[in-house]
Amino acid sequence: MRPLIAVPARFAASTSALRHAAEVNARALIDAVWRAGGEPAALHPADPTTDDVTARLARFDGVLLPGGGDIAPYRYGVADTHASVYDVDDLQDAFDLEAARTALGSGLPLLAVCRGLQVVNVALGGTLEQDMGGPEHDHRHVVHPVEIRRGTLLEQATGTEKAEASCYHHQRVDRVADGLTVSARAADGTVEGLELPDAAGWFTAVQWHPEDTAHEDPVQQAVFDAFVRAARDRG
Repeated sequence: MRPLIAVPARFAASTSALRHAAEVNARALIDAVWRAGGEPAALHPADPTTDDVTARLARFDGVLLPGGGDIAPYRYGVADTHASVYDVDDLQDAFDLEAARTALGSGLPLLAVCRGLQVVNVALGGTLEQDMGGPEHDHRHVVHPVEIRRGTLLEQATGTEKAEASCYHHQRVDRVADGLTVSARAADGTVEGLELPDAAGWFTAVQWHPEDTAHEDPVQQAVFDAFVRAARDRG
């Protein structure tokens, strides 16, 4: 049996194949989980104040927090919103934050990608830089090397201390939440990976999109392989 992986869906105003607004996930991400041996299942982002996230996640073997729009700045204590902040959805934020806390607290294997990394940092009390300084400074449509810290779960998963990372983000971690440690950085100092040494279960987060190149780069696919393996071992 493939371990069951919960992937919170992302709200989309429209899709080419449907007549209505939709809940979606990137096919590249789903394919990477499937290649790793997992059974990806979209999870509806319901209001966590009325629906018990702990009970909903109990049936799964792992959680993957995917990329998406920006987190509302008030969630990390900032009153003013930068003009570049986009696609904020309060329900999406509330659900993702609670899913992150629940997975970490219960020991459910957790892989967090791009927005997912930022969600975990905010969920644990960290902050974000709302914009990296405009298009000449952000990491959109960029593939660049990242340095991976030796001895981290990320280094164990990938088997390397340097990886070519496909990035698409204009925000980054500002203050790292208490308890989290940096597992990877870009040459400009941007936090590209986070881990929680005292986590109850397997957890790693990357600021880049490993799914972009996982079909042709074994290092990127190895991130999903390690995650699904942890989900299988837990079951």
